[in-house]
Amino acid sequence: MPTSTHAAVVNFIHHEWQRSVPEPVMLAAADIASNYGDAVVGVLFYGSCLRTGEIEDKVLDFYVIVDSYKAAYKKRWLAIANKMLPPNVFYHEMDACGIKVRSKYAVLSLHDLGFRVSSECLNVSVWARFCQPCYLLQATDANTRSVIEGYVADAVITMLSNILKLKPTLRVSRDMWVAAFEQTYAAELRSERKGKGLEIYLLDQERYDMLTPVAFDALGLGPQVKQPSRIAALKAQVIWALRRWNGKIVSFLRLIKASMTFDGGIDYLAWKIKRHSGVEIEVTDWMRKHPVLAGVTLFWRLRKKGAFK
Repeated sequence: MPTSTHAAVVNFIHHEWQRSVPEPVMLAAADIASNYGDAVVGVLFYGSCLRTGEIEDKVLDFYVIVDSYKAAYKKRWLAIANKMLPPNVFYHEMDACGIKVRSKYAVLSLHDLGFRVSSECLNVSVWARFCQPCYLLQATDANTRSVIEGYVADAVITMLSNILKLKPTLRVSRDMWVAAFEQTYAAELRSERKGKGLEIYLLDQERYDMLTPVAFDALGLGPQVKQPSRIAALKAQVIWALRRWNGKIVSFLRLIKASMTFDGGIDYLAWKIKRHSGVEIEVTDWMRKHPVLAGVTLFWRLRKKGAFK
């Protein structure tokens, strides 16, 4: 549960979730959740489709939050894989409201969500995503909704506290959020072009500018900037370097795992990389039959072409 100092950020998230989402999104979330029965405690909708409102010919992004991996899966190996290297990623599509709705979704336990938005988590992938706009669907009850609100608020606090340890003089909302996104993108295997951090900020500029002073209050920050000691500055640089190494290794392992859980995973990854970086990959039948081996052999070739940063 969030601390009292985060209450204003939680309240911000609570009011942000008082919006409507398109019916195809609701239907897709419900259909995906039905695959996991009573194990589901909520579904978080996030990503480019939430930001832009575009659905047709796009891929929706969801996180399915479950109370336990054992309860969520019929196949034991999927539960083990999800626990050892969360999250598991899957593909889903359905016809809804006269269009084909395609979704990519990850499965994460409520416990893992709480840890991965916290300052104790070295890996950036979850807290960097959920400091951005998201929306909770399929919450089982008010208490669960409150807990997840608190975790999303924690993601905001974790994001900003970590970037301010690295760059403590930042106080302008735009500069801070762009720097934060650039650092977290650099800590993953990203196929994004340069300037993505600014693009993300500009898509929801008003939202980030309203959130910044609320988060500053929660962090106890005022206009006065206190210069950190050399030891503190060096520690922040080392931690961010570790985040970059951790992020790239974990992202690569997740890609390999996703090729086993994601229907048409190799084709999807090729499409995703071309869409964001312009690097085209010719997918062969051998690659589709042996996605893990293909993923390993492709990794360095793609890196040389600039598909990953």
